[in-house]
Amino acid sequence: MLWILIVGFVAGIIARLISPGPNDPKGFILTTVLGIAGAFLATFVGQMLGWYRPDQGAGFITATIGALVVLFIWNRLVASGRISDPGNPRV
Repeated sequence: MLWILIVGFVAGIIARLISPGPNDPKGFILTTVLGIAGAFLATFVGQMLGWYRPDQGAGFITATIGALVVLFIWNRLVASGRISDPGNPRV
């Protein structure tokens, strides 16, 4: 579990640096949550496709790709107005 947190945090930072656009989650906690969600997504998909055994987790590269997917979904939800952007609150 600690490994997923560490990998997730690093993946979240890398995903935020790679992904363009103003609608990215700000702050330490949201970056960590973004990366952890990406790591869990990558682990789940990898296990479903047979890339990982049930006791394995995603590595840095696939966790970063997962975080990019989560960030893309985040951006689409913010752009459509379904969720508000905590980095740019509307008054």
